[in-house]
Amino acid sequence: MRILFRVFGYTARYPWMAAATMFCAIVGTLMVAVFPAVTQQVIEVVLKQHHPEKLVPLIAMGFAAFFAQDLLNCLRILLNNHFEQRVIFDLRSDLYARIQMLPLPWFDNRATGDIMTRLVEDVTNVERVLIDGIEQGTVALLQIAIVLVLMAHYSMVLMLTALTPVPFLALGALFYTLTAGKRYRATRKATSALNSLLHDNLDGIRQIKTYATEEREHARFNASSEALKKASLIVMRYWAIYSPTMNFLGNAGLILILAVGGLQVLHGTMELSVLVAFLLLARYLYEPVGRLHSLNQLLQAGRAASERVFSILDAPMEEGWRNPTSNSQVISLNGDVRYESVGFEYQVGTAVLHDISLHAKPGEMIALVGPTGAGKTSLVHLLSRFYELSSGEILLDGRPIREIPLSELRRSVAMVTQESFLFNGTTSDNLLIAKPDATDEEMWAVLAAANAEAFIRRLPKGLHTQLGERGVKLSVGEKQRLSIARALLKNPPILVLDEATASVDNTTERLIQEALAHLLEGRTSFVIAHRLSTVRHADQILVLERGRIVERGNHETLLAAGGLYASLCKEAEAHHGIFGESRIDISCGDAENAEEI
Repeated sequence: MRILFRVFGYTARYPWMAAATMFCAIVGTLMVAVFPAVTQQVIEVVLKQHHPEKLVPLIAMGFAAFFAQDLLNCLRILLNNHFEQRVIFDLRSDLYARIQMLPLPWFDNRATGDIMTRLVEDVTNVERVLIDGIEQGTVALLQIAIVLVLMAHYSMVLMLTALTPVPFLALGALFYTLTAGKRYRATRKATSALNSLLHDNLDGIRQIKTYATEEREHARFNASSEALKKASLIVMRYWAIYSPTMNFLGNAGLILILAVGGLQVLHGTMELSVLVAFLLLARYLYEPVGRLHSLNQLLQAGRAASERVFSILDAPMEEGWRNPTSNSQVISLNGDVRYESVGFEYQVGTAVLHDISLHAKPGEMIALVGPTGAGKTSLVHLLSRFYELSSGEILLDGRPIREIPLSELRRSVAMVTQESFLFNGTTSDNLLIAKPDATDEEMWAVLAAANAEAFIRRLPKGLHTQLGERGVKLSVGEKQRLSIARALLKNPPILVLDEATASVDNTTERLIQEALAHLLEGRTSFVIAHRLSTVRHADQILVLERGRIVERGNHETLLAAGGLYASLCKEAEAHHGIFGESRIDISCGDAENAEEI
């Protein structure tokens, strides 16, 4: 229940809407007392006492009560819809804001489809508890209280008779509540699994078609859908027993009222008009009781969804977002980078980097080479605090990076990776990520520097052409050059190139190399090398093996040393005839995210 109380706290943001909704609900509920009273008066006064002149006023009173009740319901529904949509927006916004500030390891262990399910479907289920639960639950309880007062006014004996099924209704609700949590959690989990599989399959539709695995993936989808079907049927099975049982108990109460009231009328201790009014009131008693049972099902579904939503809202943020200097003025960084005895492990006890020390002066180019899984990509990811180092220290302009606000740190580092990611938007949308206030002239300038201007101008709408999901309408080389233009527009003091030319042909590589020359100029750069030509002119070449720097120096000194670097160069020369150029190791990072090309 603690989680549900946290959910209810969102209503406090809109007190006047909550108050107006409750006012309409309460006044509309009070109208239920009118029709039974009018019915009694028609039977007692108009029919038995023969006062036909009072029929029209009584009928008008009943009509006015029903009209007022439905008018207030109309206003309540309109207010409620605006209320719930605002709350959904707030909750979803808070959830997305939190997701943006979570560390990368959190995402490494979760499927994208599961996160999407929590953000879209689970938030909606939480909102239904938030709005419908508060409003309908309060109205139902208020209606029960009003009806019981009126029943007591008419007949205490019949009121107690009407309450006979209540203990059984309460026991049934208690049993359902105590056993429902596990069922609804299983449904939400199965929904997330299905959405995760669907997201992966849509994202990898080209691979599915390439390997002709449509039938296999269809079978996997059906298996996941079957799990959701079974979880849903379990929930429905229990509800199919619970709801009719509660309804039967309510109807049994009506029969008891009719039996006891009928005997009282026969014995002359009760007027027939009172019995008729009481039977009408009984309907108004058991109808909100049934509504509470439906709300109980809603509550259990919402509770399971709330647990999933708040597990994200309670997840610890990246440490840098809590930095006390995060509101300070913009820091101007020169790009002096120093690693001092840095160690790192993705999982406790499994070290990826050991005692890494290096110094990159402003404007220097540091090349990282070595076998697959040597730790090259992990080393550069630590610089942007995508992951937190396990030991040692990284200094930027003499300041530990933990003392630099995370937003400033990441604004100072640009990355161009082997697989360039483009968002589903226009060319300008993807460029403006780097500099939101950039002009068209600035964008064309960086496109020209990145050798991307020509193909962008050929697009139907130039800067405003939709590129499709992940830039699907562009070639690999075009996406790479657009990513370089984006990095140029960002204009950071530090640049990371992670296999930036690994997946392109020689002609495209030449264009990219020319673009990279503009990008590298005057910046501190870390280059994870794929081509020998990329590292030959580096100020420092660091050779990594099993998470350690085993060699360092420039191209000539490392060749003369005859170590691992020289061995890699010899292998590249041996493949010269195959690849048409000198190459070294074709790795793209660590074992966790490496891919042999």
